[in-house]
Amino acid sequence: MLTVDQTSKKSKTLISIVGPTAIGKTALAIQLAQHFDTEIISADSRQFFKEMAIGTAKPDAGELAAAKHHFIDSHSVSQLFSTGDFEIEGLNTLDQIFKKHNLAIMVGGSGLYVNALTNGLDEMPDIDLAIRERLNKQFEEEGLSSIQKQLATLDPEYFAKVDQQNPQRMIRGLEVFLSTGQKLSSMLSATKKKRPFNIIKIGLNTDRAILYDRINQRVDKMIADGLLEEVKSLIPFKKYNALNTVGYSELFDYLDGKLSFEDAISAIKQNTRRFAKRQLTWFRRDEEINWFEPIEKEKVINFIHDRLK
Repeated sequence: MLTVDQTSKKSKTLISIVGPTAIGKTALAIQLAQHFDTEIISADSRQFFKEMAIGTAKPDAGELAAAKHHFIDSHSVSQLFSTGDFEIEGLNTLDQIFKKHNLAIMVGGSGLYVNALTNGLDEMPDIDLAIRERLNKQFEEEGLSSIQKQLATLDPEYFAKVDQQNPQRMIRGLEVFLSTGQKLSSMLSATKKKRPFNIIKIGLNTDRAILYDRINQRVDKMIADGLLEEVKSLIPFKKYNALNTVGYSELFDYLDGKLSFEDAISAIKQNTRRFAKRQLTWFRRDEEINWFEPIEKEKVINFIHDRLK
């Protein structure tokens, strides 16, 4: 039975905006936040980190001033901030927003973090720490490709769903299988935790050629805005998992002499396009998402008003 407080929250609504990188989620989120007079929660797993700005396409000063944002520059790359942490802190933040507003906006392309707030996380089994230590050593000595190949063989379903360039996610899938004999993909159930608020899910997508052109233009702008200098400033933090991400790892390879500058930029564009494809694969599994073109902002607003009636 819902408590009195929960019953009042059931009249509250979270609008979740998802889609691939560079599709225009931030612009839509700000327009919705202004239209509905509310605040934005970022569910982008790299925009949390205050040391990373250019390469994460973080909202600029004007955009941050246009609507109140949460979970932008909220943590340091040296801090561990898991999906479980985000679920807890995100729900607490929503509570605060709902005390002042009937609606809240969540925006981001990190599927696991979006899922943590909308559906909740599954309970995970205890892990053999010796196995985790062994896998971390394997990653250090043999590189990410060794972990990727092993996981692709043992749990191809999980491998296909998550960011394959993220060592933490790759190791997580392997350590669960090696500790329990069960695939992590089989533990990610479709069972949802009941949330005491309504959720409207909006997805943005467009023709692939248009999306890839937007990605290429964004990467060029990042380079022009000084991404290389930002990466140089992060060399002392290079060991942290937050920096094992597209846009940073390729430029670290350039600085290490493994790639030419031109090849590094080309690799960023290619890896970002691959990442966008994985994001779409993830979000298309959710039949509750209502899809729109990025230019259809007024159509999205009208759709939300209809759903709120």
